[in-house]
Parts: sequence; C-alpha cells; structure tokens
Amino acid sequence: MTTRRFPKRPSLESMVDRVDQQRPGDVPGDTVPTGFPSIDRILGGGLRRRDLVVLGGDIGSGKSALALGLALRTAQQGTGVALFSGEMDEERLMERALAIEGRATVDELRTAKLNDQTRAGIGGAAVRLDPLRELGLVVVDYLQLVPSPRGVARSTQDEDLALVLQRLKALALERRVALVVVSQLPRFDAKRPNARPALDDFGHLGAIKQHADVVLGIYREEMYNPGHGVDGATELIVLKNRNGPTGFVDLYFYRRWMRFEDMLDPDR
Repeated sequence: MTTRRFPKRPSLESMVDRVDQQRPGDVPGDTVPTGFPSIDRILGGGLRRRDLVVLGGDIGSGKSALALGLALRTAQQGTGVALFSGEMDEERLMERALAIEGRATVDELRTAKLNDQTRAGIGGAAVRLDPLRELGLVVVDYLQLVPSPRGVARSTQDEDLALVLQRLKALALERRVALVVVSQLPRFDAKRPNARPALDDFGHLGAIKQHADVVLGIYREEMYNPGHGVDGATELIVLKNRNGPTGFVDLYFYRRWMRFEDMLDPDR
C-alpha cells in the first residue's frame, strides 16, 4: 500500500496570529499587488495566491494588452511572473512589453524611430523587467488556445474548456500562485442594449462561474457608441469575487501604445 503525504494545513492559531500582527494598510502575505491602485483596492490589496482569475472581453477590447500590463506591473514590484501566449512568441512579447513600458509603438521600436526621451524610457523598461523573482503570478493568454489535457477522450469544446479550467485552478493551488487566464466571450451579443460583459457571456457550461475565484470583464463605450463618452475610457468590471465585493474600476486605454493606466491614479 502506498502512503500519500498531504501538505500540513495552517493551524487556526497561526491564522489568528497573522491577523493580529497585521496592521491597517498592510498587504496580506498571500496577495500579489497588480500595480493598478484601483484594481488593488477593490480586490482587497490585489490578486490572491491560489486564485484562478478570468479576464474576458469583446474582440478588440484590449484584454490581451491588459493581461500583459498586469504582468509587467506585477513584475516591476518584485514578484516573479510567467506569461504563456498562444499568439505571440517570446521575442514578440518582449517587444510589446518594451513598447508598453516605454510609451512607444511597436513600429517605432522596429524602425528605430525613437526620440531621446522615448529611447531612455525603453532602456529603463528593460532594466525594470530584467530581474528574476519568486514566482507569484501566472498569466495565460488565452483560454481557447490551451490544449486539452493529455489522456482525456475528445469531447465537445465546452467540455474540454471546462476541464482546462479545473486543471488551471489545480495548478494555482499547487504552485501557490495567482493565475490569470484571458478568455473570449462566446455568448456575447454586442447588439444588445447593455453591451457590458456578464458572467453568462463566458459560456463553457458555466465552468467559469463555478471554478473561477475572480471574473473580470472589459467594457469600452467607444466600441459600441462612437462619439459618446471619452475615447479610451474603460470599465474593468468585477463580475465575480469569491472573497470580496463586485463593482468596477475606471481605466484608460492608450490605443497607440496598447497601454492601460489607472484613471484615478494615473502614471506620471
């Protein structure tokens, strides 16, 4: 008979001690700040290790750009980040990352059309992104490109994706990381009166409703009502938050740089 050892569970006393020692304003040890102050506030300090976070939006809403922005800001705060992309190789990802942080376009990087200020920003971004840290955040872009687990008989796409979500949640628990996965919205209808994403838009047999700890949806008014509101203004809607409130935060999207910034606490 094989004896399996399970990891020791934290005792109730140790958890109470941790709460007693924590001072107001302290970020809990299991929390990974995103670098977007408004997002961190609504999520109680940031993303939590062991949580599965799903980020969804309409085509062209900037969900991949925001996922990369979260990865970059988290890395700059000293937390190790792993990013898996099904659409870009490592060189293209780093190119996009340097463009975002240096406030330049990818074309400007490729053709070396940079002024001295932008060139200095690119150099500073490269230095900030270089150090390797203990892994705290994993970003997967995107869910529909993740292959089905090996050894599993092929079923419907929804069943496959539901199983992938279960495996991703298990990975977050096993590795003690916050895991963000980008997702399309297969049941989204852009012509409905309110085009803000909803939980039901994610489909996949309700697997995201069930397995995700946090679900975030991107909404940009300009995509559906051109000329209304402020171009670039973005709502990041917290559709589900297992450990806290739902609601939304205001971001701003610089389309030229594919860069998101916090509307209430903009970068300088």
